[in-house]
Amino acid sequence: MSWKTIFIKTDSASAELLGDALLEQGALSVDIHDAAADTDQEQPIYGEPGLPADEVWQKAEVSGMFDPDTDINAVMQSITKALALPDLPAFRIEAIEAQDWVRLTQSQFSPICISSRLWIVPTWHQPPDPSAINLILDPGLAFGTGSHPTTQLCLAWLDQNLKQGETLLDYGCGSGVLAIAALKLGAGRVIGIDIDPHAVKASHANALLNACEPTDCTFATQYPVENAETCKAGQVDVVVANILSNPLIVLAPILARATRPGGRIVLSGVLEPQAMGAMSAYSQWFEMQINAAQEDWVLLTGVKNSDQ
Repeated sequence: MSWKTIFIKTDSASAELLGDALLEQGALSVDIHDAAADTDQEQPIYGEPGLPADEVWQKAEVSGMFDPDTDINAVMQSITKALALPDLPAFRIEAIEAQDWVRLTQSQFSPICISSRLWIVPTWHQPPDPSAINLILDPGLAFGTGSHPTTQLCLAWLDQNLKQGETLLDYGCGSGVLAIAALKLGAGRVIGIDIDPHAVKASHANALLNACEPTDCTFATQYPVENAETCKAGQVDVVVANILSNPLIVLAPILARATRPGGRIVLSGVLEPQAMGAMSAYSQWFEMQINAAQEDWVLLTGVKNSDQ
């Protein structure tokens, strides 16, 4: 059995309308993405900090998945009429074969050895080394399986540098992998922040999977967190952010304020050619350096000036 998926290229002004129209015509799912993805014309990801909330890519592509017996031409005629479009939009159709998506997804993620003492273990696997620190992880709808180089760079830094009892802020926590790993490595208290409520929910669930004490970890959609006990003035010893270069630059003042004087910052999601720009954005508060690299990604770290 295969599903019919329709792809329509459009602009930012029409993308949401087309997506809604596809759903009204019975689409099982709808996706809006950059029509120039994976090219040198690719634009920043929708919803990055600093961009208008309703902004999508200038050249967008909308896709909708339908039952195999759906008359796609009739669907497109109805959408053209409903949106009062002057012409039938150009579109293409692809057949998507039915698969066991759960098994397929799980097969792509195996236990990951970060160091001799730290492993990331998906919930559907047994820990290869029961004596190690095993972070049991179910990413759910959130980013962060431990497989991406940017996540592994952060985890390796935490494993080598985190001090016992330190407080930590994981900004853009996704699945909670970095915050929870910090707790298991000896952090005294962690806070995870993500603008996506699904990520906050996934982080809570993963904290429970790893027997984290609720009093030691807080996950929320904004920082500072109301009624959350951090250290003095709402600042923490370590701030880690595994996002992307553009939002990291926009977030520099926020992350700087969250770091105590003399505290440390750890930034990932930065490609090597972007490193100097990202470090420059933080240089008024931190002594920055390139700490490590993996594939094309670099890890930036810094110590906050004592007079800031």
